[in-house]
Amino acid sequence: MKETLLIELLTEELPPKSLAKLGLAFREQVQKALLDAGFIAAGNEGKWFATPRRLALQFDNCLDTQPERTIEKKGPAVASGVGADGKPTKALEGFMRSAGVEFGQLEKLADGKAEYFVARMKKSGERIDQHIAGFVEAALKKLPVAKLMRWGAGEAQFVRPVHGLVMMHGARIVPGQVLGLASRNITRGHRFMSVGVIEIPHASDYARVLADKGKVVACHVTRREMIRAQLDKAANVQPGRQWLQDEALVDEVTSLVEYPVVYEASFEEEFLAVPQECLILTMKANQKYFPLLKDGKLTSRFLVVSNMQVADPKHIIGGNERVVRPRLSDARFFFNQDRKTPLAARVGKLDSIVYHNKLGTVGERVKRVAGLAEAIAARLGADTAHAGRAALLAKADLVTDMVGEFPELQGIMGRYYAHHDQEPEAVAEAIEAHYHPRFNGDMLPQGNVACAVALADKFDALVGFFGIGQLPTGDKDPFGLRRAALGVLRILMETPLPLDLVELIDDAAAGFASGLIGGDFRIQLRDFMFERLRGQLRDAGFDQKLVDAVLALNPTRIDKVPAKLAAVKAFVELPEAEALAAANKRIVNILKKTDGVAGEVDVVLLQEPAEKALFERVTAIQPAIHSFVANEDYADALKQLAGMRGEVDAFFDGVMVMAEEPLTRANRLALLRQITGLMNQVADISRL
Repeated sequence: MKETLLIELLTEELPPKSLAKLGLAFREQVQKALLDAGFIAAGNEGKWFATPRRLALQFDNCLDTQPERTIEKKGPAVASGVGADGKPTKALEGFMRSAGVEFGQLEKLADGKAEYFVARMKKSGERIDQHIAGFVEAALKKLPVAKLMRWGAGEAQFVRPVHGLVMMHGARIVPGQVLGLASRNITRGHRFMSVGVIEIPHASDYARVLADKGKVVACHVTRREMIRAQLDKAANVQPGRQWLQDEALVDEVTSLVEYPVVYEASFEEEFLAVPQECLILTMKANQKYFPLLKDGKLTSRFLVVSNMQVADPKHIIGGNERVVRPRLSDARFFFNQDRKTPLAARVGKLDSIVYHNKLGTVGERVKRVAGLAEAIAARLGADTAHAGRAALLAKADLVTDMVGEFPELQGIMGRYYAHHDQEPEAVAEAIEAHYHPRFNGDMLPQGNVACAVALADKFDALVGFFGIGQLPTGDKDPFGLRRAALGVLRILMETPLPLDLVELIDDAAAGFASGLIGGDFRIQLRDFMFERLRGQLRDAGFDQKLVDAVLALNPTRIDKVPAKLAAVKAFVELPEAEALAAANKRIVNILKKTDGVAGEVDVVLLQEPAEKALFERVTAIQPAIHSFVANEDYADALKQLAGMRGEVDAFFDGVMVMAEEPLTRANRLALLRQITGLMNQVADISRL
């Protein structure tokens, strides 16, 4: 019989930032167990519920008894299962006893390596009562829980203490124990608004009964949609107002409440003299409030997602206003105190902060970054003095009270304090922008001064940590080197900037004291950067073959890569492309087998008409290709190659490259080297 299966764990408050992940993982594990056991059909994903005090699952059309199944059991190999007399060996006899079959019931199967005996047995279906508690226990052990808790006098462990268990199939309680708790059909609702103990009459009634009697919106997705709708409605009371869109905060608040109700509160407008980033962060991080903006500017109003619905919310609103006021006062105090000491006067304090025990202090790092920023600015024709000044002050806000309280504001506060100190605008903007891009899709630094400081900061970190052998491993990247590499690539490619990757690495390495870094880190770092670039281009939608062809030449001018990709994409659509790519691959394979000695083609030694025609074609188009490449007109350069197809095909059809006569052979190999050099100026055509 098919019915709805319900499982609920009633817990103490679960960690909000991982609640949705726990609910999804719980559903995934139990679904797999039910499917493998035959209780549900493929595609039955069920529903998952998660609130601060419960994890629950619901599967419709779940059988109460498994269908009859055929169990296949693999036995010994045929060669070792039967003796010379044709009778079963002891090993095969033991297998037959364990499987409960006679010799005549065994079948033989081959897996490509050997033939072995197989026993197939019919097994009648078992009731769900025999399995469900075990499925739940096993699923709980596989949930992504960093640290387990133990409660009471028992041995049960989970992320939070569990106080109730519901396991139902339709209207029937499925007997069993999980974490020492016996299954029942009762649960509890909202801590304050519920009617008390709630009896669930049928597994399919779970969400409705909890909402009606328990004042609990059990579905995490539904609760999230309710919160967003209420935030939109509250913000739209006044034209032009918006609530601060922060999806991570929406997720967290969804996991903090069981029955969301949004209220509007306010604080004194005098606090708006503090930078809005400070006020927004303190409201979000400490109180989980949603600030209200008007035309992009912070207002003195904010929205509270409460877990209580009351007729008169003045006490809830007033309580939240009282709570936020001291936080905003702290932010104002930090801001006012910090401005009493200029950023330049704080730079000396960085000498007492260790950056890394092998790479010195933050103060030493700042001096390296300043020198590198000036060098990069000079390459870009930017103001070197501004770049050096910005790099010198870029980390000074780390020793301010505001950043000490809110590390997320580093760079942002540096910009505000630089403006207060009347530093040049380019310097102030570069102080904040040098951290950009901080994540995928983040904005890039604007202006050459800001780009120079941002590149210098990232290259110093990359070269320093690669130089001492602290490379990212697996999913571990404690120094954020992958993020730094991706930031460098985006700045170089998307701005774009005419800078050479190898020269930048060398400039950064020159800033370190002799003997501080070493080894073959340059090759490792270059390969690391190209691997990040390969992934970045693939994510941007470029065909993998095109990416491999362009990056095979290790282009150090990253700003030119997009144009080369576009040119190669246009080239592969030409009718001659496939044949030329195959010919190029053939040439590469031939040259691999030679001694690699290069030489000029001797016209006198050209004998066959096909090789003479190919040489004439190469000589004719070579100047144009070199000119196109020099002018970064890669598409036209590759189009010129298409005109060689006829001569290349004729050459391989009518000319023996590896001739017996040494001079002739060497001359033909020299011609092939000239051709492959001409073909592969934009990309490695053989990879297409």
